[in-house]
Amino acid sequence: MVLSGKRFTTVLLAMLLLLAASAAFSLVLGPSELGLADVWRALFDADAAGPAADIVLRIRLPRTVLAMLVGASLSVSGVVFQAMLRNPLADPFVLGVSGGAALGGIAALSLGAAVGLGYEVVPVAAFAGALLTTVLLYVIAGAGQRVSANSLLLTGVVFNAFASAAIVFLASVAGLTEGSRIFLWLIGNLSAARSDVAVWVAVFLALGLVVSGVLARSLNLLILGDEPAEQLGVPTETHKRILLLATSLMVGAAVSVAGLVGFVGLIIPHLLRLILGPDHRLLIPAAALGGGAFLVICDTVARTVLGGRELPVGAITALVGGPLFLYLLRKHHQRVFAP
Repeated sequence: MVLSGKRFTTVLLAMLLLLAASAAFSLVLGPSELGLADVWRALFDADAAGPAADIVLRIRLPRTVLAMLVGASLSVSGVVFQAMLRNPLADPFVLGVSGGAALGGIAALSLGAAVGLGYEVVPVAAFAGALLTTVLLYVIAGAGQRVSANSLLLTGVVFNAFASAAIVFLASVAGLTEGSRIFLWLIGNLSAARSDVAVWVAVFLALGLVVSGVLARSLNLLILGDEPAEQLGVPTETHKRILLLATSLMVGAAVSVAGLVGFVGLIIPHLLRLILGPDHRLLIPAAALGGGAFLVICDTVARTVLGGRELPVGAITALVGGPLFLYLLRKHHQRVFAP
């Protein structure tokens, strides 16, 4: 596959401009609307002070950066999972990793108070749940020394069903007060996310980008099937295990800070694949930038559309992503089955 340097640079510059525009959109808009001059002064004037600087630097900028990191993590994970499973409908939640992360976080939310633990343990517990789920995927799906796409999918479906039942049980035990926080967690929410854990999301995102970028050629060949990829020199089992671990860590870190934000890892990779083609050398960095921009825009809408009240960002991604994905899927089917 030939990817010219000019096309690679042009696409990524366009995606960077989209990400920068979404960030500016996020920093300017809010319950207290600011002008571009106010945002510029807060960001680049070391002597800037007052309410505008506090709003930008302490509230909106950390949240915007976190939305970028979470959106990029989910989108890149979606690209990798869709290639590994050879299924354009796969997303970061299909393997059950997000369900494990959510179960860990919900357990900390609902049971932590009884043992003197506060909300600060939720990201750690969610990440531990994601790691445990990844280990189970390795043990079950790779029991026969080969990582089967069907085994991964079936294991993910079963574990997600188990996690959902366990979450409902814990929500019932927790009572009404914690139940509302659990609901926000399950639908996806950035309002209560701690900005100090963003560095860990960035670390695992960087790890995932490096691993998937290095193995981009393998992803291109895995789409053809395991046997053709092996005949072309790809150690499929080794690369699948490495990719599964790296992407699971990305998803676990993202879910641990933002909850279950749906559709980002489904529609952004699908949309970009239709526009840019299937070459993962371009698709992976473009998905990182596009996913970040998409979640920043959705989060901005979530905290501004109702004035002083705020919607969970997962509600916005579902409202936007659901119809958009159905449209893209219909266009894809028309293309495939056109006479």
